Amino acid sequence: MPASKFATGLQCKVCGKLYPKSPINFCTDDFGPLEVVYDYAAIRPHVSRAIIESRPRNMWRYRELLPIDGAPTVGPQVGGTPLIRADRLAEAIGVDRLWIKNDAVNFPTLSFKDRVVSVALSKAREFGFKTVGCASTGNLANSVAANAAQAGLEAYVFVPSDLEKAKILGTSVFGAKVVGVTGTYDEVNRLCTQVAFKYNWGFVNINLRPFYAEGSKSMGFEIAEDLGWRFPKHVVCPMAGGSLIGKIHKSFEELYKVGLVAEAPQTKMYGAQAAGCNPITDCVKANRDRHKPVRKPNTICKSLAIGDPADGYFSAQLIKNSGGWAEDVTDDEIVENMLLLARTEGVFAETAGGVTLAVTRKLIEQGRIPRNEEIVICVTGNGLKTQDCVAEAVDRPALIKPALDAFDAIYAGTREPALV
Repeated sequence: MPASKFATGLQCKVCGKLYPKSPINFCTDDFGPLEVVYDYAAIRPHVSRAIIESRPRNMWRYRELLPIDGAPTVGPQVGGTPLIRADRLAEAIGVDRLWIKNDAVNFPTLSFKDRVVSVALSKAREFGFKTVGCASTGNLANSVAANAAQAGLEAYVFVPSDLEKAKILGTSVFGAKVVGVTGTYDEVNRLCTQVAFKYNWGFVNINLRPFYAEGSKSMGFEIAEDLGWRFPKHVVCPMAGGSLIGKIHKSFEELYKVGLVAEAPQTKMYGAQAAGCNPITDCVKANRDRHKPVRKPNTICKSLAIGDPADGYFSAQLIKNSGGWAEDVTDDEIVENMLLLARTEGVFAETAGGVTLAVTRKLIEQGRIPRNEEIVICVTGNGLKTQDCVAEAVDRPALIKPALDAFDAIYAGTREPALV
């Protein structure tokens, strides 16, 4: 792949000040977040549907719209996850056309975080970092550890000490140095900012954040391509830091700007959070300009438990401007909808998936999403990482002797099976 000059620099999302491509994530004038900017006129002659469809089915088939200045060196097989036509789930919740973008099967760590991390670590190598890290609620920890191992980078991963054991194990197994911090995610994040600047390490969601966030766009590119190069009417997206929902919408705008989709996006964007940590949905529903941080998140959905989201303001504005809405749901609703998704479509999503489906149903019941219009639900992580949350909600397996009559008795329902 030739070196790309299409990503021209960074720009403050508040004042518009331009910066050269470098490991920095905030404007020195007003502390606004920085975002990668591209020369879309230069990109347009280099992309076509035929060119992209001829490439391997991974996120790098859209490389002209990603901020890498050469071949990606981390995560060459990330992306290309299925967009599932969810007819059984659609029937269950009473809608006509429903799709699931299933990043629960993304490679290598079963979450959409592999998209952002592969971009961030490719960029880290371009900048010459030997040590990388992150503050994480779980999925990012897994992905940084795995992709750093593949890339030969040293990794430090900082997590809240009460994180699910499966996610801590799924990080340590790759050899990363895992540091549990007795505090909330926001406190972990502040510590990581200090560590990044003191030791000059590349933290994917701190000083590499502008590049890292761009990887989320590949999820939107794939949705549009798999729908036949068009945009859905409604997209429901989980929100933690609030970046993903904005980047999916940005991806739709970019496909239109470079001529890959003929009509401008009219997609309404909907945000989903847990009631126990809902700074962005609360902001939207209360019609405030800025979110109020949640100091002590309290939900089983730890992957979305960011009390002071970095992109909270921008995601709330996007939701309102697109004509969408935001909602939040209880822990009981999360579990109920994890099971519904699994039992109708065979998709075992983590708690964030339960949040997104539960919010979708709530929005449909409220009449905010019409039942006869196309909906895409974004599933961002795998339920194998959060099995404890549903363990008490499923039937325990029967225990019988190895004899046909024992099974016959259970099958006939003539007696209660013994439980393990």
